[in-house]
This record gives sequence, C-alpha cells and structure tokens, in this order.
Amino acid sequence: MWIPPEVVDPVLWHHPTRKSVGYFGAVRLRDGKLVYQREEGKFNKETYFRFLQHLRRCASHSGGHAVVIVDNASYHHARLHKTWRELHSADFQLYYLRPYSPELNPIERVWKLTRRKCLNNQYLFQLEQVPKTVEKQFQLWNKANSTLRSLCAIT
Repeated sequence: MWIPPEVVDPVLWHHPTRKSVGYFGAVRLRDGKLVYQREEGKFNKETYFRFLQHLRRCASHSGGHAVVIVDNASYHHARLHKTWRELHSADFQLYYLRPYSPELNPIERVWKLTRRKCLNNQYLFQLEQVPKTVEKQFQLWNKANSTLRSLCAIT
C-alpha cells in the first residue's frame, strides 16, 4: 500500500466580527510532524504558492520525495504556480482528492483536534489570542509525534 508523506489543507477560525486568522498546514504521515503557516489575509493562489514553497523547503530537508494530498480548491490548480510545480515534480508533487471528499484528507482531522484541544469551551477575548493558543499546540506537533501519526494514519 502506498502512503503519501504529506497532507495539506487550510483551516480558518472566525471572530464574531468576521475578522479571521487561518492556517495552511501539512502533516507528514510517516511520523506526524506538522508544518504550518499562518495566513491573516485571504486564501488565494498567491498565499497558497508561498505555502507550497515553504512546504517544499521543509520537505527537502528530509531528502525524500514529497507527495502532497490536496482537495480541489481553485487555488490548488492555479496557473500561477503550475510552472513551479512542473519544475519540482521530481521531488514534490500534488495529488488531488476527488471533489467533495474532505473526509479523505487527513489534515482535516488535525484541524478538528486543534479546535477541540485549543478553542472549544474557551473564551478568547481578542482575535490575537487565537494564534497564540493554537500555535502553542502546533509547536508541540512541529516535531515527530505519535498523536498526529496515529490520528492521520491511512489504513
């Protein structure tokens, strides 16, 4: 059975005033390491391209071939980064899930666990408290860990 090493998808948390903070994230299925990038603006082709470049730099340190599972958001298919993806296809590829199947994307489990551990039953007076709260948890998951490895396991 082939198991892809990386899974990526954004998550967004809203404040009652509709200001938001969001994250692009990827988890390495082999060991549960989380790579993330905060996005305070919009999720679009430019911000996604910056995350892809960041993710490739992180993946290249391990020296392996990265296959990134993504859903079918329009910015995942953008022409802006098509040439870049083709240039790096020898060691960094995107694998698209079929449409309307977020349950197949293991990173969705990470976002759900993050909400449960960090945001449920919490009163965060200011939006600035959200990144501080969730990034404490993300820093723990930024190293190989059994929690995300078992949570995201594809069996």
